[in-house]
Amino acid sequence: MTDPVSNRLPSTPPGLSGFTYVRPLGAGGFADVFLFEQNLPRRPVAVKVLLEDVVDENVLRMFNAEADVMARLSAHPSIITIHEASVSADGRPYLVMEHCPTSFTHRYRREEIPVAEVLQLGVKIGSALETAHRAGLLHRDIKPSNILVTAFGSPVLSDFGIATAVEARPDTEEVFAMSVPWSAPEIVDERVSGSIAAEVWSLGATVYSLLAGRSPFERPGRGQNTRDQLKARIRKAVYTPIGRPDVPAELDAVLARALSRDPSARHPSAAAFAHDLQMIQHRMGVPHTPLEVAVDEWAAAGAAVDFGDDRPRGPVRPAVAYESARPERRRATPLRRPDEGTILAGAQPASGLRRSTAIALIAGASVLVALAGAATTFFLLGGAN
Repeated sequence: MTDPVSNRLPSTPPGLSGFTYVRPLGAGGFADVFLFEQNLPRRPVAVKVLLEDVVDENVLRMFNAEADVMARLSAHPSIITIHEASVSADGRPYLVMEHCPTSFTHRYRREEIPVAEVLQLGVKIGSALETAHRAGLLHRDIKPSNILVTAFGSPVLSDFGIATAVEARPDTEEVFAMSVPWSAPEIVDERVSGSIAAEVWSLGATVYSLLAGRSPFERPGRGQNTRDQLKARIRKAVYTPIGRPDVPAELDAVLARALSRDPSARHPSAAAFAHDLQMIQHRMGVPHTPLEVAVDEWAAAGAAVDFGDDRPRGPVRPAVAYESARPERRRATPLRRPDEGTILAGAQPASGLRRSTAIALIAGASVLVALAGAATTFFLLGGAN
C-alpha cells in the first residue's frame, strides 16, 4: 500500500441514526471522511467510511484492526479518540472519531514551524508510539498527514488502518505498507513489513520534515523526487542537515541517528528518541514536555487484537438473558365450584356452571335491592316506635 492521493469526489455520506451530516472532510484510497454532528451528546465528530467498491476481506480486516487498536489506545492524550464503530444502513463499515480541525498535512510546506513546537510534537507522538509498542502494536504509517491537531491545539496520532502486531505470527501473510518519503530502507526494500526500528526512522523523518519543510530525501527542482529516486536516496541514507539557523546542531545529530541506514544504530525505542528531544528542550531553555507512556500493566490489560478478523461487525445486539421489567398481563381469576377443585387458568368451565353462576349472581343482587328498599321504608316511617 502506498500513500494514497485521491482526486475523486467523496462518496455519498451514510445515513447514521443519531448523527446529522455536515460536510465532507477528505477522500482517500480506501475511505472517505465526513464531518457529522452527534445529536446526543451534541458535538462535532469525524466519520470515516469505507468505500463500497473496495470492501474485501483484506480491507475489512484492516478496518476491524484499526477500530480495535484505536479503541485500546485512544485513552492516550496523544492518540485520536474513537467514539464508536459500526456498519451503516447501506452496508459500509464506519468509525466515529474525535473531530480535529487541522493537521500537519501541508502546513510544514507553507510555513516555518517553530523549533519549540516541533520538539513538543516529537515528544508527544514519541510517547504515543511507545505506548502502542508496549501494547504490542506497530503503526506502520507515521508521517505528517497522520498527525492531527485537536480543538485544543494538541497533536494526536491518527490512522492505525495498517497497524499490526510487533511480533507477527509466522502463519500470517506480510503486507508491505509504505509512504515512501518517510519509510526506512528495510521497508523500501521490503525486507521487513514493520519493526520498532522502522517506526523510529519514520518518526525521525516526520520531525525532520516539519523542521525542513520537505521530507529528508527530497531535493529541490522538478523531476528530482520521483518514487524511484526517493527510494534510491533512502537506501543510501546520506543525512543532509536541515539548514535552519535556529535548529541546534544537537538536534541534527539526534535526527541523523534516527535516520541511520543500519536499524541497530538508531534509537532502541520511541521513548529513547523522545528523551533525546527532551534533552534538547532542556538545553534550549524551552518548556519541558513530559513523556506520557502508559505503564506495562495497563498496556497488557486488554485482550490481544486479532489482525486476522475479517468478519463483518454490525450494530451490537444483547445476547445475555435478562428478566423483563414489563408487567405481565393479568390472568383471569380461576373459577371454582364448592364440590370441585380450582379450574386451571385458560380452561373453559362447563356451560351449565356459567348459567348457574350467572343466575345465582342475579338472584343475590335482587335480594340485596329488596332489603335496601325495605330498610329505607322503615326509616322513613319513623322506625319501630
